[in-house]
Amino acid sequence: MKKIIALALLLILCFAISSLVVLVNAKASWVMWTGTYGGTENNYANCVVQTSDGGFVLAGKWLVKTDGLGNLEWNRTFEDADRFSSLVEVSDGGFVLAGDTRSYGAESADFWLVKTNESGNMEWNQTYGGANFDRAHSLVQTSDGGYALAGVTLSFGAGEYDVWLVKTDGSGNMEWSRTYGGTGNDYAFSLVETSDGGFAFAGSSRLVKTDGAGNMMWNQTYGEAVSNSIRSLVETSDGGFALAGYARTLGAENRDFWLVKTDASGNREWNQTYGGPRQDRAYSLIETSDGGYALTGETRSYGAGNYDVWLVKTDGSGNLEWNRNYGGELNDRAYSLIEVSDGGYALAGETDSFGAGGSDFWLIKTNEQGVPEFPSWAPMLLTLLALTVILAVYRKKLAKTPNNQSYQEPNNTSLLKNSFFLKN
Repeated sequence: MKKIIALALLLILCFAISSLVVLVNAKASWVMWTGTYGGTENNYANCVVQTSDGGFVLAGKWLVKTDGLGNLEWNRTFEDADRFSSLVEVSDGGFVLAGDTRSYGAESADFWLVKTNESGNMEWNQTYGGANFDRAHSLVQTSDGGYALAGVTLSFGAGEYDVWLVKTDGSGNMEWSRTYGGTGNDYAFSLVETSDGGFAFAGSSRLVKTDGAGNMMWNQTYGEAVSNSIRSLVETSDGGFALAGYARTLGAENRDFWLVKTDASGNREWNQTYGGPRQDRAYSLIETSDGGYALTGETRSYGAGNYDVWLVKTDGSGNLEWNRNYGGELNDRAYSLIEVSDGGYALAGETDSFGAGGSDFWLIKTNEQGVPEFPSWAPMLLTLLALTVILAVYRKKLAKTPNNQSYQEPNNTSLLKNSFFLKN
């Protein structure tokens, strides 16, 4: 009996040590966590990036920096009339952000480009615009060290809202700008610098490709602009493009998540929709490291509340692999999605269900399957519980073993099966 107890204690110690080693090496992949940031007024995060130190930066009306577990390190506030829609981390450890401002420039909203240091303190800012409303929705750092911003303008162009593409040098000085559009409304919500040195932007139901000087090379439309909206764009690993947003399918009253894949000339190769009986809108898209896609946005078809965050994962052909929703009883939405260094995902947006009041910044960290694994203490606890059960079984078998019969230890195969069960 003493030998059995000693063996069990030795096994517990080994399993505890192995669990600790796993936890140390697993980094954040064991856990899912969320963080809220804000006060009593409404705040929402439009974009998120993972920083070179493993933390995260979110931007909207505020600029928020966290460590790798979502703990707040610092935040910077700006005027109530100013907001950021897009950001990048730059080589000096600082950040460049784009959005719109009424505090600088003209009385109406202007394109706004801001450079900060690594602590979020403003180093310089530039505005671009005219007498009417102008808003930048997307920003990229260009291969020449400058920046390109895309959004909408009422100050320039041929129609109502037109697309406006602005190219600057590394200090934010404008090098050139171009407008695109007709007599109606035209929008750009997402911009990429393409592998040939040009640009592509998307919005409404249109994808536009330009050369490096902003001259239009081609444009393609997909569906009806009244019913469909493209909100996010990536250049894919095969040289084509993938676009995500929302679309109303034939005969449907509500919109679904919408994913479109094109070749390098914008010709549609396939498209897929994902959704339920109510409103579902995708706002952000990434091509994942396994060659598939992930989309996030908002859903009223699934979840616990009114609008909930919805994360959809597909293979490279747009076939659904899995989906997850996150939220509480009120409205919760995600506007930005990234794949992080551990293979999981980080989503940023807003929550009414959690936080300090009103809408708060919401940062969600998941594993590679979009779901939480055990909290950091759970593997050790489960190991202890399982080994307690094993010890009880040993004692029961020992009690049934006649005195003149030797007791046979379980073979290694049964232990391996128990270990496999615990891990999965």
